[in-house]
Amino acid sequence: MLELLIDNPLLLLFVVSAVGYLIGRIKIGGISLGVAAVLFVGLAFGALDPELRLPEIVYLLGLVLFVYTVGLSSGPGFFASLQRKGLRDNLLVLGIILFATGLTLLAAWIIGLSAPTAAGMFAGSLTNTPALAGVIEQLKTGAFGPVTEAILAHPVIGYSVTYPMGVLGMILAIYLLQRLWKINYADEARTMPGLNIGTEHLVSRTIRVTRPEMDGRNIGELLRNQRWNVVFGRIQHDGLVNIVTSDAYLRLNDLVSVVGQSEEVERVATGLGELTPEQLELDRHTLDFRRVFVSNPAVLGKRLRDLDLPHTQGAIITRVRRGDIDILPHGDTILEPGDRVRVVTRRENLEAISKYFGDSYRHLSEIDVVSLGLGLALGLLVGMIPIPLPGGMQFTLGFAGGPLIVALILGWLERTGPIVWSLPYSANLTLRQLGLTFFLAGVGTRSGYSFVSTFSQGGGLGIFIFIAGALITAAAAFGLLIIGHKMLKIPMGICIGMLAGMQTQPAVLAFANEQAGNDLPNIGYATVYPLATIGKIICAQMLLVLVQ
Repeated sequence: MLELLIDNPLLLLFVVSAVGYLIGRIKIGGISLGVAAVLFVGLAFGALDPELRLPEIVYLLGLVLFVYTVGLSSGPGFFASLQRKGLRDNLLVLGIILFATGLTLLAAWIIGLSAPTAAGMFAGSLTNTPALAGVIEQLKTGAFGPVTEAILAHPVIGYSVTYPMGVLGMILAIYLLQRLWKINYADEARTMPGLNIGTEHLVSRTIRVTRPEMDGRNIGELLRNQRWNVVFGRIQHDGLVNIVTSDAYLRLNDLVSVVGQSEEVERVATGLGELTPEQLELDRHTLDFRRVFVSNPAVLGKRLRDLDLPHTQGAIITRVRRGDIDILPHGDTILEPGDRVRVVTRRENLEAISKYFGDSYRHLSEIDVVSLGLGLALGLLVGMIPIPLPGGMQFTLGFAGGPLIVALILGWLERTGPIVWSLPYSANLTLRQLGLTFFLAGVGTRSGYSFVSTFSQGGGLGIFIFIAGALITAAAAFGLLIIGHKMLKIPMGICIGMLAGMQTQPAVLAFANEQAGNDLPNIGYATVYPLATIGKIICAQMLLVLVQ
């Protein structure tokens, strides 16, 4: 069986993936590893034989696909978070990395580690392959002494022993603290509409205008001045029902339908008059509604304000369904491939509206290979650019950092001329899951044998390295979550994403996403990932100088 798997890497890939997913579904104490279990199954298979490993291209392809799709979906939220408290979040992560560097120095002094081994232990504890690569490249220059194969193996040993616990320790920290603090990720998501991660429990209510001061008031002006986070759908005046536009005016005894969260709708009702049991949305004689798939490239990546649907199409959108989440649309809402919009218009206009938005499920299932290929190629090129550091050193963003940064920018831009950068929601998730599976299976099988074998090296030194690495990982994880969530009041969903970003670890991000059930972890991950990568590369190379 081992020979069969060694000779057939594709068979090994899918066996590891399938077994990993099966184990990932097993729940212990109400929690499961999910897709992260693929990594540990890969480690188990890789430990059986040094030849039982997947080709390097497998995990590199997976890594590139994963970070690129995460970046595309997180781009708008990433730049929105930078405008809020992105600097604070990045300084927190940088502080934790420096703290971990100090702990590594202390552990190296206590255990008596060489500088290369200590640097590798640091890179493995924080699971950063670019940091390990940077250490090896610096050793090859000869600036730290004669270069031998044994010396170059030292950082790899430290890295391989601590890497698995660097993943598992972060996952355990998330699990323990979210249970201890009784985190409700859905409630957190509802308090952050500005990040456009969606909202839940949208309701539609009909309000009768009874307050005298509302007579003759412009609806667009009221929305701006009162800061009502709702959408007005229909208005009935003198028995005639029309869609609501920003230049519509209210009159006493008018009926208006309002869509939003229940509490916000009640606030609007108090301001206008009173809720009424009548339901304008059920009267479909004149106006009707339809859920339509957005697949027309002409409207993708454009703001609703720019489409000006009430005046150009005689229609309004009252809900945007993205994945499994309803988003309350506003003028700045940008339509993405795969969105399902609830459109209100005249009955005779429904077919024209469907054609305008595309409404093609088959088209949504296709990937624009041109935009995907160009985006990935640009990301890989950016990842190759050498960035100079003090002391004559340099580093590159690599296969992870380059595609991620480019994808964040492209996801924020949405489109450039005729090119729509965003992917259909379902296609994005499929590519993301496939990429993550390839990455975890590849890294696991390639690390398993060295992970087991190094425990016997140096008269038990591997055990001490493992313990020290686990303590560094735990200190970094608990430190970030406690300071971030409890002291700085950062939402836990953002915090666990920041933890995955600080760790630059897709497996931790996958676990965080499964726990949160929304995009907050992706936003936290993308916000801090670039600085975390650079910070760990610099600190790992500093350890070569600081460890005596």
